[in-house]
Amino acid sequence: MRQHTTFPRVLGALLLVAAAGISCVGASPGAGKAAAPVTRPLGDVVPAPASVSPAGAPYTLTAATHIRVAPGATGATAVGEYLAGLLRPSTGYPLPVTDDTGRGGILLRLSARDTALGDEGYRLQSGRGGVTLTARTPAGLFHAVQTLRQQLPARVEKRTLQPGPWTVAGGTITDTPRYAWRGAMLDVSRHFFTVDQVKRYVDHLALYKINKLHLHLSDDQGWRIAIDSWPRLTTYGGSTEVGGGPGGYYTKDDYKEIVRHAAARHMEVVPEIDMPGHTNAALASYAELNCDGVAPPLYTGTDVGFSSLCVPKEVTYDFVDDVVRELAALTPGRYLHIGGDEAHSTSHADYAAFMNRVQPVVAKYGKTVVGWHQLTGATPAPGALAQYWGLDGTAAAEKEQVAAAARAGTGLILSPADRIYLDMKYDRNTPLGLSWAGYVEVRRSYDWDPGAYLPGAPASAVRGVEAPLWTETLSESAHLDRMAFPRLPGVAELGWSPAATHDWDTYRLRLAAQGPRLTALGIDYHRSPQVPWEPED
Repeated sequence: MRQHTTFPRVLGALLLVAAAGISCVGASPGAGKAAAPVTRPLGDVVPAPASVSPAGAPYTLTAATHIRVAPGATGATAVGEYLAGLLRPSTGYPLPVTDDTGRGGILLRLSARDTALGDEGYRLQSGRGGVTLTARTPAGLFHAVQTLRQQLPARVEKRTLQPGPWTVAGGTITDTPRYAWRGAMLDVSRHFFTVDQVKRYVDHLALYKINKLHLHLSDDQGWRIAIDSWPRLTTYGGSTEVGGGPGGYYTKDDYKEIVRHAAARHMEVVPEIDMPGHTNAALASYAELNCDGVAPPLYTGTDVGFSSLCVPKEVTYDFVDDVVRELAALTPGRYLHIGGDEAHSTSHADYAAFMNRVQPVVAKYGKTVVGWHQLTGATPAPGALAQYWGLDGTAAAEKEQVAAAARAGTGLILSPADRIYLDMKYDRNTPLGLSWAGYVEVRRSYDWDPGAYLPGAPASAVRGVEAPLWTETLSESAHLDRMAFPRLPGVAELGWSPAATHDWDTYRLRLAAQGPRLTALGIDYHRSPQVPWEPED
């Protein structure tokens, strides 16, 4: 793809112009006193677009603006309705979604001929007469909408009527993702989060073009997904959480609602059942899963590595088959995560034997295996993905084991704990989170290259990045907000943007502009001293 601008230098210049104020064309008739007429420079968004060509006058939304869907663009109408739902409360405009062929307004079009846009890319063209969003797929249009909303003033995110004007800078953005896997993991096992809380998190992830929601559904402290053939997993194993709270679990209908909501945001749910370790909730629910036939008590602490399914018992594989079968039937996505980390109570021989038995079960039910990187200590199945969570200081032999698997064809998802574990404290004064991987401020979480991170692993093996959010110390949506933001946008940029756009000095300015937007969305984010946050609207 042709790079029309040297992005960091041009963006820095545009930001200086924006600080001085750029007059908009026209003004919207929004309620109250009109805000200062400043247009956000084209491409001043997160993640950074691949190509930005500023040109011409901006487009101004008015009460007469229509959202038009090109005839025959199947799937585009839902994206148009989503866009209208975002914009109507703050602008007060009706913004009808129509399939007329008129001129002006915001046009959403699908073009099979734009093969260079791939499965998720898009083109945004803005000028005085209107804005056109073009993609090959509805997913691409949806990502284009996230760029469009970030080009509008941050107060557009508020759910109450706000003053205009509502302008989009003129020019063209052409954008495709660097990686196909741009994930965020939410641990609902250490502390349980309701369907509505998960959906809220999904909505915030979507703004930054995240396309995978990895749900950590089982652990020592709680089992969170209903399995009809083993009902005590939830009724007993899901009855508590870290600290002894009431826990909870998702019925199958609950889980389907999360999957549906994520799919409407073009996000694929990747469910995880961690095994053979991290299984105390299951072991407490069914005595026969223990080698000695004795169920341990429920666990509400935070230690790891003490539990294991009984590898020699055949009932273990009946259990695994039932769980995978029922979960796969609920999950339309391609992947099922089988965990595999911190199995300290399982011998290496038993671990390898277990993984050799379990991976074919996942394939039998039509899913592709994902496992934590310890899976590479066994024999990863063809097509399996290994999720690397090691540190800069992880032993060289362990890194080489993963790199060797990558060279042999295993794909990698990068989640280095001392870079993008969102539950790590920002600094010693952070009240939430843990610090076993060190302190992780915003620059550290952003300033690394996934393609060159793991020594000996070919860049072609890297499928993408994923930011895990473990919840030993997190029990409320406000806690998720504070730990995920503002680090999550940086992880999203690592996954989406070309390596050529990676530049901390310009990123911190674009991130600073996200502050008022996060506030408008009701996200009480960490005010990192590394970022010159813009004042609230």
